[in-house]
Amino acid sequence: MTTMHGVPFEKHETIRFGLIGAGGRGRHLLHEMLACEGVEVKAVADVRAMHAEMAAAQVTAHGQPAPRLFSGADACQRLLELDLDLVYIATPWDFHTPQAVAAMRGGKHVGVEVPAAVTMEECWQLVETSEQTRRHCVMLENCCYDYWETMVKRMAFAGLFGTLTHAECAYIHDLRAYLLRDESEGLWRRDPHQTRDSNHYPTHGLGPVAQILRIGEEDAFDYMVSLSSLPAALAEFRDRSLPLDDPKRKEVYIAGDMNTSLIRTKLGRSIVLQHSVVAARPYDRNFMIAGTQGTFRNYPPRLYLDGAGKEEEWIGLEPYVAQWEDPLWREHGERARNQGGHGGMDFIMNYRLVQLMRAGLAPDSDVYEAAEWSAPGPLSQESAARRSMPVDFPNFRRAR
Repeated sequence: MTTMHGVPFEKHETIRFGLIGAGGRGRHLLHEMLACEGVEVKAVADVRAMHAEMAAAQVTAHGQPAPRLFSGADACQRLLELDLDLVYIATPWDFHTPQAVAAMRGGKHVGVEVPAAVTMEECWQLVETSEQTRRHCVMLENCCYDYWETMVKRMAFAGLFGTLTHAECAYIHDLRAYLLRDESEGLWRRDPHQTRDSNHYPTHGLGPVAQILRIGEEDAFDYMVSLSSLPAALAEFRDRSLPLDDPKRKEVYIAGDMNTSLIRTKLGRSIVLQHSVVAARPYDRNFMIAGTQGTFRNYPPRLYLDGAGKEEEWIGLEPYVAQWEDPLWREHGERARNQGGHGGMDFIMNYRLVQLMRAGLAPDSDVYEAAEWSAPGPLSQESAARRSMPVDFPNFRRAR
């Protein structure tokens, strides 16, 4: 099968856009897309008519004509019958792959929220469908467009850290109260804690690291091992927060409070990947890149470079911003931050994808990244269940 890597989009002056899933995240993505030049929002689909109508109000408030609205169980199917260039999928995780596959088979390029897949079978479905239909499946990994990740990538590519040997990354976010809500993601995002002991959400940390290590270009994931701590925090928080008669008190959570995985690449680099959404601690993606001549670590952002600063002391990045700030942030940073999406990275991500489609260029990441960055979810479950035995990464890029 011919690869989709490096395949350009058809050149579009105006992108006819459709949104599947108009809940909180979907409407936020819509807000970012409406701020991009060259996008016409043609259709919105959601199982709930109220969500679709709220999204339509966003569109008309921005001065565009009212989009076609679809609601109910077959909303996605009816939207995909339209003539559209790009469809975003912002539904619960278990719907991502089936809807992305349907969209590609319907002739649409797809932007799918993270993770793109939750099983290895789904990872392969995405890859094979993209190759067969010649439609791109781009996972909407906004952290790849965050300010520091983009700047450090440029520094790493220029060799400031020397030979890259190790990286660390994570998604650590206290969502205990959010998971127990009776609305929005609280209606479904708690389910994996009852069914899967794994890293449920690997891509926010892993995506930027994979790009910096040139996974898929110069290197590849080889194998990983994984283990989980005991599950305790979510149940304890629930029991001290909810009434005695709340049905959620009967739920049994099997996902460990912290899942830690170690990935080794074909070139021998090591990656620490962690996940916790129930830890009583501040937000952290634990973003760290280490090489033979220096290291970057975030939260807070700081550098250590041979010959710069005092020995064994971190230095600030202020002297490096002028040279290494990503051009997208230099040109659009103020506008992006004013949009309000995760510090601006949401706008940068959407703006970049739109401009690539309008110019007829290949996407920054394609279906292979979508599969590779999602795969540690099911692979971590397999390894943790086998007392941390190594599990191999498939070669999703087998055509290369």
